[in-house]
Formats: sequence, structure tokens, C-alpha cells
Amino acid sequence: MATKWLLVSAFGGAVPSIVGQGRTPKQFVSLEQVIKSRRSFADATSAITEVMTHPTKIDRLSDDGLRRVIADPLCTFEGRLHGIYLWVGSAEEKVAPRDPAGAWYFNLTDFKVSGSDDLFDLYGVAPEDRRSEAAMAGAFDRLDTGVDEGHALAKIVKSTPGMEHQAVWTVRRDDGERRAAHFSCRAVEERLDPNDRKVVILRGVTHDIGPAEDVPTAPPPVILEHRVLDAKLKPGEYLAYADHKKLSLLKWRGNPMPGIAWEGGVGEPTPAMHPDDVEVARRLSSDLARGSTSGVIRFRGLDGEWKPLHLEVSLMAFDQHTTGALVTVSAAP
Repeated sequence: MATKWLLVSAFGGAVPSIVGQGRTPKQFVSLEQVIKSRRSFADATSAITEVMTHPTKIDRLSDDGLRRVIADPLCTFEGRLHGIYLWVGSAEEKVAPRDPAGAWYFNLTDFKVSGSDDLFDLYGVAPEDRRSEAAMAGAFDRLDTGVDEGHALAKIVKSTPGMEHQAVWTVRRDDGERRAAHFSCRAVEERLDPNDRKVVILRGVTHDIGPAEDVPTAPPPVILEHRVLDAKLKPGEYLAYADHKKLSLLKWRGNPMPGIAWEGGVGEPTPAMHPDDVEVARRLSSDLARGSTSGVIRFRGLDGEWKPLHLEVSLMAFDQHTTGALVTVSAAP
């Protein structure tokens, strides 16, 4: 049987562990559970230690010339190591092609996201459409999430250092192909700027595990509960999930409202709520304790002008302990 590539997590300060073996997702499995040979395990751990110290590719034979080890770093845009492609086998064995993977992070404090060039390759994004950082809601733009979507959103809202999440979701590539991808991540608290400000960062990797139609755990394009939500929409209405405490957009449910700067894409204005309407948004948030509420708030449009939008806001449970807001958005009369 041919030796399979391993995808090793190297984020969040935890001990490196396996999150992928070939196209099979792994739940943060220790190396010794997969690499049984004592000599191969020594080769692997040595290579991982070197790559974690200096993120450069290693491809070498063992001292006795019988084994070969390859360790290739998977880094974010700013060069932070998030994962390692690892192959350990006999010196004579042909190395099989590996499946794509990419590194990314969510800044859960500032609601910003970043993906590596490897991730953009996996998503099929053209070079001119790539940028090093964008609004967090844009991270879900190419994803069909499954029934575990609420749990993922709950962890984003909680922003608790040490929390982990893994899921198989469907990636809708820009060329139209649908791929199953395994997401693995861990939240950590970091200091990112000269003011010593603490932020919570969700660091992770995404692993392409094959065509979506070949992976039973990959969610379909539309699941039942989404059909129910969509059926309630009137023409000109759009649905969004939001963190009502931080007044931040988490993701659109379905198509985003056109003409609004929400993603922070290349050449687009920075997404923003009108400063004079922040108090209105806070009132809507506090009113949720008494039931659904509504109001008009101005958001920046793609043309740079402020657009008044009518929001119908309802409280929704992301999981047993975490609530967010379901927002129906339409143009204000």
C-alpha cells in the first residue's frame, strides 16, 4: 500500500497532531498513533521540529539511506506556520501527489480574516481577486456549511481561547467545481500591535478531500432548514446571521444583498455602519430580549455612499448556550 501524505496541524501552541491522512480527516490524532515504526517516527518528529523552527521545506534520506522524509510548511500570508505536509516512507517508494490545503485565520476580536495563497488556489480564486485581509463574513462566501453551522458560529461568538472546531463543508470554487474540504482550527489569545492589545485569533487549515459528490459527509448545496428560511423571504429581502452583542455580520444566509460593501473585497470600500446609527443598532440588540424588533440603519454601499437598510431582527440559538441574531435585510422605503 502506498504511503499517504499526512497533514499535521502546527497552530495554536498545541503539540503538532495529524488532521489529515491522505484524503481521510483526522481529529487531532497524535503522530505515534499513525507512524508505528520507531525509526520513521524519529525521522518525522525531527523534521517537524526543524520546520517549526525554520519554516522551509525538508526532503532528505535517513542516515542509513533506507528511508525518506519530506516536510513542507503551510504558512499564512504573513509567514506564520499553520501546518506541515509530511511524508515518511522508504527511499525507493514513489511519492504520490498530495491533495491541496491552505492556511487561514479569523481575528475574532476585529472580525477580519486572511487566507494564504494555497487557500486561494484551493478555492480557485484568480490572482487579481486575492487580498491579504478582508471582512470575516467573506470567509463563508464560497462555503456550503452543514447542520453543524450553528456550532461553528457559536464558537465565533464566544471567542474563547483554546476552543477547537473541525468540520467537513463544501467549497464552491470560482470555476464552479464543488469540493469537499475538512476544516481544522483552534482559538488562541495573542498580542498583535504595539499597544499590547489582546485579540482572539482562530487559526486553522483547510484540506481538500475530494469532489463533494464523492464525500458523503459533505453537505448538499441547500439543507432543509435553509429551505424553510428561504421560503419566508419576500422579493428584495436577504437573510444574515449576526453577532448582536458586537454588532457584526457573521455571514449571509444565501445571496448577499447587492450594492452593499460587506466583504472588503479588492477595490471595494471598507464595510461600515454609519457612526450616527450605532445607538440605533444597540437599541435593536437590547430589544431582542423582549422579542423581534426592527429599525433602519445606514451601511456603506459599494459606491461609497451610505445606504439606509430596513432590518427585521430576531434572536436565534446557535447552540444550547449561545445566541445570535437572524436579520432580514431590505432596502428602506
